[in-house]
Amino acid sequence: MTEEKKKRTRHDHSSAEESAQTAPPAAETAEQEPTPPNDAVSLMEDTITGLQQELQNAQNQCKEYFEGWQRERADFMNYKKRVERDQAQLHQVITANIIKKFLVVLDDMERAIKNRPADAEQQEWWNGVDLIYRKLQSILEAEGIQPIAAAGDLFDPNLHEAISHEESSEVQSGHIIEVVQQGYRLGDRVVRPALVRVAQ
Repeated sequence: MTEEKKKRTRHDHSSAEESAQTAPPAAETAEQEPTPPNDAVSLMEDTITGLQQELQNAQNQCKEYFEGWQRERADFMNYKKRVERDQAQLHQVITANIIKKFLVVLDDMERAIKNRPADAEQQEWWNGVDLIYRKLQSILEAEGIQPIAAAGDLFDPNLHEAISHEESSEVQSGHIIEVVQQGYRLGDRVVRPALVRVAQ
């Protein structure tokens, strides 16, 4: 190695040692880093506050939508029940109106049975009439038609229609003496009130 190269090598080592002595430690450098300016801290706080406000608004809106949905659901359920009730009532009205027409036939058959000839039960044609009468009764019962109890009961203007008020020693005052025409009901609805004579 030449003398000149040796000098250069010594010079390089000396420069590196001086740099190492003058350079501050890494820990000291980290400690001396500048803190964020007040504007940056304020900006972060404003951002957090804004996000919190947006979250609160979203939660309030979610609660409002949920309560609105619950109200609409309750309204719909009430509407559905009302429609079902109206349909049931309409069906009952239609059924009652149709059955009224058959009650006239039933009345005629009951009068025929009541005024039958003495020997009618011995004849074949009478068995047919009796069969038709019982079949008609079965059809009406299947539709929910029930006779209104009347004879001997207390007069009820909701169920009975009085055609006369008479003195009676056998029936208490206000009670029914006789049923002139049978009344019928369909559930709670009176299809036809019973025509009755009432004791005074």
